[in-house]
Amino acid sequence: MFETALTTNDLLFLARGAGMTLLVTAIAVGIGTILGIIFGVVRYQLGAIWSAPLTFFLDIFRSIPLLIQLVLANAFITAVLKIKVSGFTVACGVLALYTAAYCCEIVRGGIEAVPANLRRASRSLGMSWGQDMWNIVMPLATRVALPSWIGLALGVMKDSALVYIVQVPELLKNTQTLITRLQEPLFLLIICGLFYFLISFPIARFGGYLEKRWSND
Repeated sequence: MFETALTTNDLLFLARGAGMTLLVTAIAVGIGTILGIIFGVVRYQLGAIWSAPLTFFLDIFRSIPLLIQLVLANAFITAVLKIKVSGFTVACGVLALYTAAYCCEIVRGGIEAVPANLRRASRSLGMSWGQDMWNIVMPLATRVALPSWIGLALGVMKDSALVYIVQVPELLKNTQTLITRLQEPLFLLIICGLFYFLISFPIARFGGYLEKRWSND
């Protein structure tokens, strides 16, 4: 019969790690989405040539593995700049820029999916550029971009497991701590996976609900 040394306090320890995972993800996705919207609109308006410097900057975060980004950012800030910051701050900053790099392309693709005739019609009615973007383009682009954005948010949440490298006590870090103490790696990783499922599933279902509702409008 299966026996485990896992206690209720250990489960609460894992739950606190899951809470930290959600907090890091919420901050990173929130800031990254705002930056991604700004970058996406800028890239769309300026075109490929004039937005090349911005594209190159964002390609850095899309091309380099996230683990390396976290290590380099932490080393640069603490060892080179001699600035004392927490691993939590480093993790949120790197993940936010990582999110923005991908969100930028999602936003740009959503805007480009809006038919040009609608934009010409809105401008012919006397709308300013801002009114056109706010009332016509962004609502339609949001419907197109939402599935990709939900996938990005879930991906960032799972990638947040890598912030253990900068000593953030998130879910995987706390799981590793328990594995070291209890020596039950397989069982604890299953529990860890269940926690990830429990915090991911509602987000995915909510995104599916919005997508279905908007498609019926």
